[in-house]
This record gives sequence, C-alpha cells and structure tokens, in this order.
Amino acid sequence: MLVSRASRAAISVACAALLLATSACGSDQPEEANTTTQVRLYGTDGNMQNSYAAELKDRASLLNGMKGTIPLTQLPEGFKERLRTVDPKLTDYLYSAESYDAVVISALAAQLAGTTHPEEIAKQITGVTNGGQRCEDPATCLRLARTGQDIEYRGVSLTRAGFTDAGEPATASYATLHFDHEQINDGKTEFVGAGDESGASTKAPPPGKKQRGGKSSKGDGPLVLGGLLPKTGDLALAYPPLAAGAALAVKDINAAEGVLGTPVVWIDGDDGTNPEVAKATVASHVQQGVQVIIGAAASGISRAVLPDVVAAGRVLFSPSNTDAGLTTIDDRGLYFRTAPSDILQGRALADVIMRDGPHKVAIVARKDSYGEGLQENVRAELERAGLGGDRVKLLTYPPPAGADAPPVDFSAGAREIKDYGADAVLIIGFGESLKVITALADAGVQIQH
Repeated sequence: MLVSRASRAAISVACAALLLATSACGSDQPEEANTTTQVRLYGTDGNMQNSYAAELKDRASLLNGMKGTIPLTQLPEGFKERLRTVDPKLTDYLYSAESYDAVVISALAAQLAGTTHPEEIAKQITGVTNGGQRCEDPATCLRLARTGQDIEYRGVSLTRAGFTDAGEPATASYATLHFDHEQINDGKTEFVGAGDESGASTKAPPPGKKQRGGKSSKGDGPLVLGGLLPKTGDLALAYPPLAAGAALAVKDINAAEGVLGTPVVWIDGDDGTNPEVAKATVASHVQQGVQVIIGAAASGISRAVLPDVVAAGRVLFSPSNTDAGLTTIDDRGLYFRTAPSDILQGRALADVIMRDGPHKVAIVARKDSYGEGLQENVRAELERAGLGGDRVKLLTYPPPAGADAPPVDFSAGAREIKDYGADAVLIIGFGESLKVITALADAGVQIQH
C-alpha cells in the first residue's frame, strides 16, 4: 500500500512514541523474545508456613505472592493463646488442632474401653466421634465417659462430622493462605469446607465401661502415649505446632483427673522425617509400654512404620497424614488420623489455582506417597476443571535420604519449567522444597509477587 510522505512521518512519530513506551516497535527480535512469562507460585501444607520463609533467610522475598491451601479450621484465639503457654515462641499453628484432638480422642477411647489395651482402645476411637452425647472439651467428655455414656466428641479440628469407617474425618476445613512481606498474611486467609457429613460412620462401638473404684476395670497401668513427630528432618518446621497441640491436650486431660483414675504419660519421640529414625523410635516406644503412638507427621513415614506398629499390636494415630492411599491400607483397625485425605485437598488446591486463570501449570512434587498422591489428585481436578493434559506438566524430585544427604538439586527441572512456559507452579513438599523455588529463580523464571 502506498502512503504519502506526511503519512510516513506521522507513522514514524507514532512508532517512536511506542518504542519509548514498550521498547518493541521496530525491533528486529521476534515478539516472544521480549515477553517474559510471570509465574505464580502455589504451595501446600508442607510449605505454607512462616517458618518456611524464615528458612529462606535473605531470599525470603521470593515467597511474596505465593499462596496455597492447608487443612486448617478457623482456630479460636483462646486456643492459640493456650498453645503459646506451652510454647511462647510458636508462630505457626498448622496441625496443632489435629494433634490436640488425636490425643484427646485417644484418651476418651481408653476411658470408654475401661482399659489401656491398644486393641480395645482402637475399637472405641471412631465411635468416640459419632453418635451419643455431644461434648466439646476433655473435662466434660471424660466425665461422661466415666459413667459409660456414649459420647460424640467435637473438638478444635473435628467440628462438623466424625470419623468414617476407615478412621479419618468425613469432612474438613481448608484455609487458603497468602505470603506477603515474607510472612503469612492472616488478613487474607480464607476458609472453605470440604467433604460430606453423610460419610461419617454409623457403626455402634462396644458399650462403654463404667469406671469403678477410680481405676481401670482390668487393673491396667496408665495410658502411655508416645510421640512420633518430626523433631528433625525435612518436616521439622512443622514440629512446634504439632508438639504444642499434643502437650496442651495431655495437660488438659490430666487437669481433668486423667484416664481411668491415673494421669496420662507422654513419652517424646522423633520420626526424623526418615523411615529408619522412625522405626527406631517405634521400637523404643513398644519396649517402654506405649499403647498409642501419636504420629508420624509425614504420610510416607507412617506407611514405613505401620507394619511394625501393627505387629506390636499398638495404635498409630497421626495428626497430619493426608495421603489418600492410607484410607485403604491394611492396618488391622489400628491406624487413625485427624487430618483429612488429600482427595479433599486436591479439590481445594485446584480451585485456588483455577481462580487465577492459568494457561500452563507445572506441578512439582517430592517423590513419595504423599507428594505423588497429591500431585495426581490435583492433576485430575485441574483436568476436570477444563485444563487438558497438554497444559499440565508433572515433575518430581527425590527428597534427601537423611540429614547428611546433599540438598535437592532442581536446576534441570527449573530449566524444563522455564522452557515449558508455565505461568503457574504448584510445589508439593516439605522444607527441602525451598530448593525448588531458589532453582526457579536462578534459572531466570520470573516469579510473580
């Protein structure tokens, strides 16, 4: 098309103005080379914590804008204050309520069983949460249980419905958290419910035993609980709230005259976020007469130790396992959890991601039953929401084998994500997953804040 000299001059002026504004007009480079895709970061319960940011130190600003979901009820301020009497340095509350409820339910089950024999306690655990007289604090519930009264415990995390036949919550509450200024911004936290109350068990437990003479009807010793919590390892950042919840529950139970007329005994123990460490702790607990083991924190660790626990005829009760596969694991009725299945969290996470309208999503997961299980749940939910397989990329990384193992090297994976052009990256992991974020930044991925 022919244009006049005046028209060409006008076009030149317009192009010059556009060049100043965009640095694109008249460029010899293709348009794609000047377009940098910004990537939104998403996380899960293993990394959406203030302590996660603290671990990044001078690179903590990388987390600003990151958001994700965790199983969390809207905790009463009074409960948080009481947790801080146990641990004044507490900054996170993830799974503290679930830990508290796991200990309380175990105590109530032993009281109703009239014995501290683990298999008899196990028969009462699901029933404690369904049917019967509703009660909401250890003192009231224990008072009812001492009379043999069937009870329905509703605690801090267990608020809407009780356990399913598989011994896990039928419903759950999730919180969507946001990192701002290198910490979780509580003002942006949103809560959403998930699950179906009709899934709660309707099976009647054995009749409760009325306490006589202030002691166990079978003359057992005290109820001994053993911790199997991550004092060390990749999930150590979750230890403070888990430990505080358990300690507060023991304190409340013993203030209410204990179980079967005797104070509950707590024996500490580390799962190390490591199967070998956890197995050694389980063996020690069995030797010391622990009837109920509270833990492990990570689903993969519970999978590793459950055969040992079952062989010893003990109860394993986790406050934080979410692997959906644990619902059907062969446990001889001795495994329970107060944390919800990842089937529910997969839906919540997919909803959070889809709200931002992503074009391509990369899901990075630690290579274990928890990481790969949740990764698949989220992938399926994204596909159900309309994000086809060509728009979702799955990557995994092997977590460190132990405390002395080298850190995660995700440099190749980061370059793969950059080349793929993802505009959303979900990271499913524990403390070790920090290396995924720094690797993305080092590869030149522009993280949206």
